[in-house]
Amino acid sequence: MKEEIKKFVADYLKKYPIKMPSISPAAGKVYDHHELENLVEAAMEGWWTDGRWVLEFEEKIKKYLGVKYVVSCNSGSSANLLAFSALCSRRLGKKQIKEGDEVITVAAGFPTTVNPIITNRCIPVFVDVDLMTKEIDVKEMQKALSKKTKAVMVAHTLGNPFELDAVKKFCDKHDLWLVEDNCDALGSKYKGKFTGTFGHIATVSCYPAHQITTAEGGFIFTDNLVLDTILRSIRDWGRHCWCPTGKDNTCEKRFCWKLGKLPKGYDHKFTYGELGYNLKMTDLTAAIGVAQMDKLDKFTKIRKKNFSYMYEKMKAFEEYFYLPQATKDSNPSWFGFTLTIKDPERLDRADLLDYMNQNGTSSRLVFAGNLIKQPYFVNNPDLKYRIVGDLKNTDYIMENSFWIGIYPAIDKEKIDRTVSVFAKYLQGK
Repeated sequence: MKEEIKKFVADYLKKYPIKMPSISPAAGKVYDHHELENLVEAAMEGWWTDGRWVLEFEEKIKKYLGVKYVVSCNSGSSANLLAFSALCSRRLGKKQIKEGDEVITVAAGFPTTVNPIITNRCIPVFVDVDLMTKEIDVKEMQKALSKKTKAVMVAHTLGNPFELDAVKKFCDKHDLWLVEDNCDALGSKYKGKFTGTFGHIATVSCYPAHQITTAEGGFIFTDNLVLDTILRSIRDWGRHCWCPTGKDNTCEKRFCWKLGKLPKGYDHKFTYGELGYNLKMTDLTAAIGVAQMDKLDKFTKIRKKNFSYMYEKMKAFEEYFYLPQATKDSNPSWFGFTLTIKDPERLDRADLLDYMNQNGTSSRLVFAGNLIKQPYFVNNPDLKYRIVGDLKNTDYIMENSFWIGIYPAIDKEKIDRTVSVFAKYLQGK
């Protein structure tokens, strides 16, 4: 009966195929009957919380990336919170990041790369980015260094790897943690190696806009067993117990422990060693991810192909825009196609984006632009941070950059249509 139901799902999609957008969205999900069959099967099993599908999803990621440990969770933002919070655990001893410690990062990015630093009462130290690559300016990192510096936490913006050799060398020299926010960059490579596998810990988002989706979801990966243990504890309410969901007495000492000031024999499943949350992924979402992982290589190839085709077409407008530039030695799985206006007096970004939107081409800004100019920074005088330099390029990106879609549902026809929209707008400019 289960197989019959799954066949009905496939037949349904044949009769009522997924309607792809006629316009050119900036991002979106791509799926077929495999995701829906998995989702229906997981629903029929009735487990729903993290279980066999989550384990299979984590195993597929481990095999794909060649990492030792993967911890799934309910979003990329939660992944960043878990990753940084794990580095603040007392279990790390002298390597623990403590309140008031500093973390080098950038303001030209997404808020939830930086928010975990603030949430853990540490100090983000903002340095500028390179205008062409949109990645951290490694020359500024030395200026940001202080006795309080304990980590570097920065994203591979829009799928373009930052200069991993230089950043890793800096972190190794000064004994700093390196957290790679890989949320935009699953499938990207630097010198032939996947991004996310250079640092101590890395994160990925599985929101529909990203390289794969589980609807809502994310994961963290590391090769460090201690970090893996801490991550799972924080994700699972802070439990000291390491039993998987639905399992009891894995340690065979469930009622024998003496921890904290609890009475001896207090149930290990209700003993908490970390300040934690419930940030688990569900089997329903993981079932979608299992099917998506089988398509990741294909998705990556399409993104790269679309980027190359878009680049060749947009070269006609280099008089007006700085085109996206990959970091040296990198092979990005591009999240989007960035454009930066060369002469703001000649082109008004808001007017251009409004015209594009009215003519079927969606766009997005480079996330928060300059984070410290966002309302939650400006309106919170108690929020502590430090700036190195003038963040000149960050401000320029905030005022003059945007990106357009090249995700796998975009084809040559949609790219040609997007290019024609630019051509019409730029006539006479």
